[in-house]
Amino acid sequence: MATKKKLVVLSGAGISAESGLRTFREMGGLWEEYDVMDVASPQGWKKDPELVTKFYNDRRKQLLNCKPNDGHLILHELEKYFDVEIITQNVDDLHERAGSTKILHLHGELLKARSTVDENLIYDLDDWELTADSKCEKGSRLRPHIVWFGEAVPAITEAAETVSKVDIMVIVGTSMNVYPAAGLIDYAPSNCPIYIIDPHEVNMSSYGNRTFIKEKASVGMKKLLDILTNKQ
Repeated sequence: MATKKKLVVLSGAGISAESGLRTFREMGGLWEEYDVMDVASPQGWKKDPELVTKFYNDRRKQLLNCKPNDGHLILHELEKYFDVEIITQNVDDLHERAGSTKILHLHGELLKARSTVDENLIYDLDDWELTADSKCEKGSRLRPHIVWFGEAVPAITEAAETVSKVDIMVIVGTSMNVYPAAGLIDYAPSNCPIYIIDPHEVNMSSYGNRTFIKEKASVGMKKLLDILTNKQ
């Protein structure tokens, strides 16, 4: 049996937006209600941990009422044909709920919390809320398990190594303007075909072997499935 080609997916907010999750950047998005630095930075946490805690509790409630869309489900279906690894900038669990099996979260996970004194102490939240009384086993307050602006992205090294071994690259629902995630494409082999799925312009002008599918994720992923499976 032939070894499956490695297909690496870099996913962003655009794929989750179709499931009803609000993003910061979209029209009517969260930036219109919140200063991003107030709710997504170490400084914001230090200034007002109650506001930050409430913000992520609200995001978690919203997530629990959302379901994976066709874009997520088709990524799972692609596992029949390829060795699929997803590197996501999203903090939701919609890829997991769609059935995908190899997922690396660059920016943390909304359904988890971690210790403020030991970043290796990470806890599943499930459906309970964080409060000022939520403590880790060392007695320190728990914070959202989210990579905030100004913080290091611990998973970026693993992500770069994954991309360096890719046969086919798919970029879906991301503008490729947020670093260091956007820089991952530089680790892909030069002859690697790259498929970019997004209805908006994506900053990919300097890469040669690329195919743009200017559709929202659910529609674009259907087209991609047809393209890739017809090539098998």
